[in-house]
Amino acid sequence: MNYYYNKTLHNISFDAVIDLVIEALKAEGFGVLTDIDVKATFKKKLDVDFRNYRILGACNPNFAHKAIEAENKIGVFLPCNVVVQELSNDTIEVAAVDPVASMSAVENESLGSIAEAVRNSLKKVVEEL
Repeated sequence: MNYYYNKTLHNISFDAVIDLVIEALKAEGFGVLTDIDVKATFKKKLDVDFRNYRILGACNPNFAHKAIEAENKIGVFLPCNVVVQELSNDTIEVAAVDPVASMSAVENESLGSIAEAVRNSLKKVVEEL
């Protein structure tokens, strides 16, 4: 089982892709709770130059509420991460976690439909970029 969905975009800036992803997430009811700039962090903490790489922690409050109600420790899997990384100057990849894969270790049948709904939303975000 693959643990992510991805799409590669060409001839568009990294910052423009970040904006597109945030808008696509919003259209599916997700907000971005965290935004980790890996490039800046590696530079600050390690003095290492790294490519543009951001981890957006996306959360849909309705899905999160249902998941936490069904399994009170499911927060260890939240928020759902979406990675935007620059592969080359004109190639940007967007990858989103597959929550069905990540939650498969949890033995709680009531999470299945929630994880499937989140999967469908995140997959739509990636596919429609």
